[in-house]
Amino acid sequence: MAEGLAGLENVDLTVIGNVADDDEFHGLWVSPDIDTLTYSLSGRINRQQGWGVADEALRGLSVLKELGEETWMTLGDRDLGLHIYRSSRLRKGHARQAIADDISRAFGACCRIVLSTEDVVQTRVKTEAGWLSFQEYFVREHCAPEVLELSYQGLDVAAPNPAALDAIANADVIVIAPSNPLVSIEPILSIAGMRTAIAGAKAARIAVCPFVNGKAIKGPADRMMVSLGFEATVGAVARRYAGIADTLLIDTSDRAFCGDVKSAGLCAVACNIVMTSLEDKVALARTVLATALSAEACGVVP
Repeated sequence: MAEGLAGLENVDLTVIGNVADDDEFHGLWVSPDIDTLTYSLSGRINRQQGWGVADEALRGLSVLKELGEETWMTLGDRDLGLHIYRSSRLRKGHARQAIADDISRAFGACCRIVLSTEDVVQTRVKTEAGWLSFQEYFVREHCAPEVLELSYQGLDVAAPNPAALDAIANADVIVIAPSNPLVSIEPILSIAGMRTAIAGAKAARIAVCPFVNGKAIKGPADRMMVSLGFEATVGAVARRYAGIADTLLIDTSDRAFCGDVKSAGLCAVACNIVMTSLEDKVALARTVLATALSAEACGVVP
């Protein structure tokens, strides 16, 4: 979604990223969501796998494996360089946002990437085997275990990043991306003050549904929602975002559920929301902006 918006002319884009999947590996602080955004928006992403750096090697990781370290979290050599830099700056007491800004600037990212908070918030996943870090669940266990409960450690004391609040207050359009509502979006919205800021924003607020025909576009969001007692449906997403979104973009194949969206108090717009190429991302971004600008945003576009 961010790449699509960044591909449009006359768009001053700020992306607020999730930090709740951050964790420490080999003594280094790794920020997967923020790094994926940075690599994507600076043209460095490995597009074949959707994460990490293109043209990457694993020599450093192979040494760690030879020395008996756990290496299920794949960190390439260039990726490790970024984590070394970030961890060094953190040990010196530098602000996390300042570090992110300097990395984005050095890598040539085409927009600003803003952290949701300067504090440490970490998603924990409860399974039959006990509590796992998010990366243990997502990477090591390949999202296989049934999710029994989610916890966001540190959320109760986390303060919103002032840069994020400024971006929300000054935005003309706020877009909630079709990411996992529970582990990508919720850790941002649940930071004290964030939901209130979006609810009171003057901007047009557009959400993009993460489900098509009851299935996640990407990742385990549908199975996670169901295992936690929610529905993996268009209507459930609309109800979750009621009050912080004006319009929900849903796939044309889910047109029959427009009434469920409207019952939740949102306008429904049906269009192609499946993004398999950069061209798809740009096309969806154009639809998002057209919807935000349209006086007929509550209509269903063919």
